[in-house]
Amino acid sequence: MSENAGKGSLGTGSAGEALTRRLAEQTGISEADARVLIELIGTNWNSLIREARVLKSRR
Repeated sequence: MSENAGKGSLGTGSAGEALTRRLAEQTGISEADARVLIELIGTNWNSLIREARVLKSRR
C-alpha cells in the first residue's frame, strides 16, 4: 500500500474537493478542517458530520 493510500485519501480530484466543500458548508467548519477530518476519518458521511459538529462546538 502506498503512503498516500490511507483511509481518507481522496487525492486532489473533484470528488474530494466537492466532499470537502459540502462538509464545510453544511457544518460551518473551514475547508482546511474538513480536509483534515476526511484524511483522519475517511469518507463516511455520518461520521464526518458528527465529528465536524463536535469540532465546531469546541471553537
